[in-house]
Formats: sequence, C-alpha cells, structure tokens
Amino acid sequence: MFSVAMLGVLTAMLLALVAAVRGPSVFDRILALNVFGTKTVLLIAVSGFLSGRPDWLDLALLYALVNFVGIIAVLKFVRFGDLGRDDSQSAS
Repeated sequence: MFSVAMLGVLTAMLLALVAAVRGPSVFDRILALNVFGTKTVLLIAVSGFLSGRPDWLDLALLYALVNFVGIIAVLKFVRFGDLGRDDSQSAS
C-alpha cells in the first residue's frame, strides 16, 4: 500500500518537473519547484516508513525548512533583483 503511495508521489514529482519546465511565467515555475520540494518531503517520509527508519522524518522536516527558505530567497531575488537590499536604506 505504501509502495503505491510512493509511486503516486513520484508521478506527482514528475508532473511538477514538467510544469517547472513549461511554466508560462517565472512565478509558475517557482510554484512548480515548491510543489516538487513538498513532494520530496513526502517521498523521504514514505521511504523512511517503508525501510523501517523513522528517523528519516527528521531529514524530511529539515528538507522542508530548507525548501521554504530557498523558495523565499528565489522569490525575493526575482522581485528585487538583489538579496541584500534593505528598503529602509533606500528611503533615505
């Protein structure tokens, strides 16, 4: 049963990669990459359950945090063109 869930997650990951390549705008591509990251977290969790390694859930949570921070950084870069700009400095 979990093997079928794993296959479904892999299929969703493949579809997310196709959407990331074909996305009409950069924001659609970023959203598809975020979906791919979320499905990767699910894949790690299901793989850990299938292999009898519940400590993989910690790795999945860590990957989720890295995915979140990475997506926020990419969105800020796309919006402002720089990761280090502070809006309070530009107002002076």
